[in-house]
Amino acid sequence: QVQLVESGGGLVQPGGSLRLSCATSGLLFSSYDMSWARQAPGKGLEWISAIDAGGSNTYYADSVKGRFTISRDNAKNTLYLHMNRLKTDDTAVYYCATRWQPVIDGSTVGFWGQGTQVTVSS
Repeated sequence: QVQLVESGGGLVQPGGSLRLSCATSGLLFSSYDMSWARQAPGKGLEWISAIDAGGSNTYYADSVKGRFTISRDNAKNTLYLHMNRLKTDDTAVYYCATRWQPVIDGSTVGFWGQGTQVTVSS
């Protein structure tokens, strides 16, 4: 049974930082490209970052480029998202997924976690 469990979300002030984690089980983590997506209140899913199985190639949406860093620890079967210089627009539920591109034409593909809430507010 494949499980992805996100953690690390919370309330943070604008300009602050958070690190999200995605612990996985039931899959050969080191063979999967992984990604992060988010859904802001009242908006659709947004694919924001991806990393290939070996960790050598990454993708960032323009909305997070230069502020967020994706990484992975294949020995711990865990995916990370380091978020810096957070803005109020980053408020969303953040999901990890087992695809390079987890949202296609508005539909989700691959395995997804349950999400973790990030709220950026003063």
